[in-house]
Amino acid sequence: MTNDPNLSRATWRKSTRSSGTGECVEVAGLPRTIAVRDSKDPDGPKLSFTPRTWEAFNAGIKSGDYDLH
Repeated sequence: MTNDPNLSRATWRKSTRSSGTGECVEVAGLPRTIAVRDSKDPDGPKLSFTPRTWEAFNAGIKSGDYDLH
């Protein structure tokens, strides 16, 4: 994770596959930082990652590394 980036100018987006209930995460891409937050609590805690770490995480998702079934 990256050190406390300034997220005040972040443009948050959620997946087009998210449900209508709003229970999903939102992602913001900034220079040198990818940030993630809970859409139900936009003022709550946020996680931030380097682009390389985010890409590795996404590759793991696509390859099934995090499947829990």
